[in-house]
Amino acid sequence: NSKRERVVMNKLEEEYEEIQPKIYAFFYAKTGNQATAQDLCHDTFYEACKNIASFNGVSTLSTWMFSIAVNLLKKHYRKNKYQRSLMQKLSLMPETEIHTLEELAEIKEDTKKLLYHISKLEDSAREIVLLRIYGELSFAEIGVLIGKSENYARVNFHRLKLRIQKAMELTL
Repeated sequence: NSKRERVVMNKLEEEYEEIQPKIYAFFYAKTGNQATAQDLCHDTFYEACKNIASFNGVSTLSTWMFSIAVNLLKKHYRKNKYQRSLMQKLSLMPETEIHTLEELAEIKEDTKKLLYHISKLEDSAREIVLLRIYGELSFAEIGVLIGKSENYARVNFHRLKLRIQKAMELTL
């Protein structure tokens, strides 16, 4: 059993460089705060290492990590009684605060508009979009996380993408 745990831990260490930026981006998109995103990202990897024995290999390591991330985010929201939407936080953030991590992928007007339209989606829809765009998860992995089929995730993401594109065209 401990041999299996070592194998999984080695795999986690190998994939860390690939998974970490996706989890950070997911948290940043959800909270709009760099420090909070970094803390939650750190906590996700800490929880993964602490609970490595619970990884059963049914899902991918990435999906398992995102399930930990989603649970930590829910705990964070409950603990802090988070109420303000992502766009309120982004609009209140001074531009000078947005730097490092390559100017945070240079959040430009288009990105702000995209995040605004994503923030207007209902929770379950927003989750699908954020897991796909920022988590870069497959539709199968998203299906596992939301408790639906791969096809459900795929069809809904496509519909949501079209709805967001239409909304963005209307605000130009």
